[in-house]
Amino acid sequence: MKRLRFFQLDVFTDKPLTGNPLAVVLDADDLHQEQMQAIAREMNLSETTFVQKPRDRRALCRVRIFTTVQELPLAGHPVIGTWWLLAELGVVPRMEGVTHVMQETGAGVLPVEIIEREGKVQRVVMEQTPAKFFPGRINVERLASALGISKSAIGGNGLVPQFVSTGLKQLMVPVKTRAALRKVRMFPHKLLALLWPKGIVAYVFTLDIRGWADVRARSFAPSELIEDPATGSAAGALGSYLVEHGVFAPERTIHIEQGMEMGRPSRIEVVILRNQKGQLIPRVGGSAVRVLEGTITV
Repeated sequence: MKRLRFFQLDVFTDKPLTGNPLAVVLDADDLHQEQMQAIAREMNLSETTFVQKPRDRRALCRVRIFTTVQELPLAGHPVIGTWWLLAELGVVPRMEGVTHVMQETGAGVLPVEIIEREGKVQRVVMEQTPAKFFPGRINVERLASALGISKSAIGGNGLVPQFVSTGLKQLMVPVKTRAALRKVRMFPHKLLALLWPKGIVAYVFTLDIRGWADVRARSFAPSELIEDPATGSAAGALGSYLVEHGVFAPERTIHIEQGMEMGRPSRIEVVILRNQKGQLIPRVGGSAVRVLEGTITV
């Protein structure tokens, strides 16, 4: 029997009981995959992370990410929340300004920035893999039926549904109005039939927005039967998609609000850079707050 420390955080927010919940299990080197999956089921959150010693010398830690049913190579709010916690616990050397670290993930060794001001962590920024855009028409009529909205509600601003990957392949779904976004209701079996095996998430968004945000989005994972209140990986893919289609320029901060319809408002910041190869590189940032800590026996 082992007792392991774990923490629960709310991510992409600075207010407890909003944002996206995340469980982080520390010192998980001796756990095998089946145990990690069982713990993730026990936590019953969209994701649980396990912090291990890295296998790659470039990385400070290895972060493994599990949903209740599978391991993911990369995800946004788990990375942001895990490194926020590690910075607060002193695993990351603390310094004023920006600290650069490397993390080992299932998608490779990727950089993370931790921004600190006046002795407090302010923001964590993760870099995702270069955006990949997948051609091919999506059956809009079937997609509309899977989301419980009319076919005419999908599109706008010259945009069409498209699969994009920045570590995970996900379907970007533009809708014309906030009213249409509010009406979305996932029919899991219909949506899964459209996504599988190409992707695991439909990220439905609108540019019909007022206030601080540029985009409002909702995220649906039919294999998990959930709506997610904040999805950093999909936000990176969405930012890349919007830059690729000329809605926003590279290097502009794109502000995304999510989780409003769930009563868990979340704020996600995305900046898309273009590298020397012409690839779009998403940088996704946000804050987090600790809400729970304890031990788990396995």
